[in-house]
Amino acid sequence: MRIVTFGEVMLRLAPSGNYRLRQVLPGALDATFGGGELNVAVSVALQGGRSAFLTSVPDNVVTDALAQELGKLGVDADLVQRQQQGRFGIYFVETGANQRGGTVTYDREGASITNCGPEAYDWDRVFQDAGWFHITGITPALCEKTAQAALESVRQAKQRGVTVSCDLNFRKKLWRWKSGVKPVDLARETMRSMMPYIDVVIANEEDADLSLGIAAKETDVAGGHLHIEGFGDVARTIVQQFPNVSRVAITLRESISASHNNWGALLYDARLDRHWLAPLGADGRYEPYEIRNIVDRVGAGDSFSGGLIYALTTPELSEPEVALRYAVAASCLKHTIIGDFNYASRAEIEGLMSGGGSGRVQR
Repeated sequence: MRIVTFGEVMLRLAPSGNYRLRQVLPGALDATFGGGELNVAVSVALQGGRSAFLTSVPDNVVTDALAQELGKLGVDADLVQRQQQGRFGIYFVETGANQRGGTVTYDREGASITNCGPEAYDWDRVFQDAGWFHITGITPALCEKTAQAALESVRQAKQRGVTVSCDLNFRKKLWRWKSGVKPVDLARETMRSMMPYIDVVIANEEDADLSLGIAAKETDVAGGHLHIEGFGDVARTIVQQFPNVSRVAITLRESISASHNNWGALLYDARLDRHWLAPLGADGRYEPYEIRNIVDRVGAGDSFSGGLIYALTTPELSEPEVALRYAVAASCLKHTIIGDFNYASRAEIEGLMSGGGSGRVQR
């Protein structure tokens, strides 16, 4: 199955280690590519699936480098569209530590993709041989044109019988393209218009509230307190409001500090009207991965999406409980890897699923 993802690719510029930008500028920054939808395509490819990335970028040497990188990673680049206008968006990342949270600073105004409405894409070509299509709430948050393109993309996918997944991915620094409308209100209006075309919804512990207005009870995300079972009700409510949705996955992050998080997830199946949690302890109860000394958490949610999509489209991993365990293990490992991309292999992910999380050297 060819899995197509659609969104913006950006240059990620970051100081090494835990340095702050003001400590190193002027000076050297690590430059890599990143972006939510691209991260998913990379995860799928590196774990053994077939993926393609749809985007619009400037026709310059940086795009040459991007095409080279996609080839190295195994992501099909035939849907990367070169434009004569616009630029690469940039984001600057500072990795947090202990009580100092990480930061992301955007410089993406005028990116090539923001010049492209739905008419800019050949949808027949995009969905040729595609079996799964993935998008996030980041693409419609960029500007009105990308919002229109995002809505048309999911419509076109559903017309062709392609399974559609959407990571709600609310970004409070975006959603500012409609004058007089608050970001949360604009997000809810736009994302709810896309929901009738979505089969699989993916969210973090606060996305369903910020993007759809559906909140978990007894939960304080900012304070790091999650009422885990309440997210089963959130998933069920999403399906009640949008009966076309067949599955809802919600990642569950408890932030003790920037360097210490608990990590797990929930998957709800509408047909069976039940949900699963992962990971589980020896007693069969939910017991999240305790991740200390986080290396880089940017892209962790995308690595969950990539792992879940890969598992659900791989027969031996496709049972809901197994797919969830796989996705959580994949995203747990991403916290140990610098950059947006999850370089964890399927073998490493399955090793963690089997309890091999000791970190011993493999010789």
